[in-house]
Amino acid sequence: MKKIRFQFRVPFVLALCLAAAFLQGCIEMAVVGVGTAALSAVDRRTTGVQVDDEGIELRASNRVSERFGDKAHVNITSYNRSVLVTGEVPDAKAKAEIEKLIQGVPSVRGVTNDLQVAGGASLTSRASDATITGKVKARLFDSGQLNPIHVKVVTEASIVYLLGIVTEAEANVAVEVARTTRGVRKVVKVFDYCKPTDEVCAPPKAEVPKKAGS
Repeated sequence: MKKIRFQFRVPFVLALCLAAAFLQGCIEMAVVGVGTAALSAVDRRTTGVQVDDEGIELRASNRVSERFGDKAHVNITSYNRSVLVTGEVPDAKAKAEIEKLIQGVPSVRGVTNDLQVAGGASLTSRASDATITGKVKARLFDSGQLNPIHVKVVTEASIVYLLGIVTEAEANVAVEVARTTRGVRKVVKVFDYCKPTDEVCAPPKAEVPKKAGS
């Protein structure tokens, strides 16, 4: 029964992501099928950090856009206040300047700069990246070995970047799923690690059934 549900879910997820090729985060909502409040509740980041991440992405994007306009194609993803920067820029000087601009955004604790000196990606390439993101997230969901909400997937030029607060075992599962997904040519880990004994990554406690009449 699980596989039957999955067969119907995947085309729907991929269709959503293809329709929004520039919105890499669409897949989290599509796969899990729950509202924003529910997603926030199971996120290992605190609510405050989630808000910070949204603010960092907005401020950083605005700074880069004001400086470079359409001269660069830059994707900015903040997770747990660490920023991943992907896309294409005209030269090494622009790459370095963009990193400096982002490092200057309040609350940013680190930048992974994987910008490439190249021409801007085509719409076909971006749609392909969105499709890969959809496939990886769907396969993470179907694996049943971790909560896909704990792993954020970003794809650029068929390279899959994995972000999240995860245990080593969860990281290994996520990497294996991404690595074996069709179309992926490389996997890059941008994880923050925790232990299963840490409160943030401890398995949820089972509810104790209430006695009748209590």
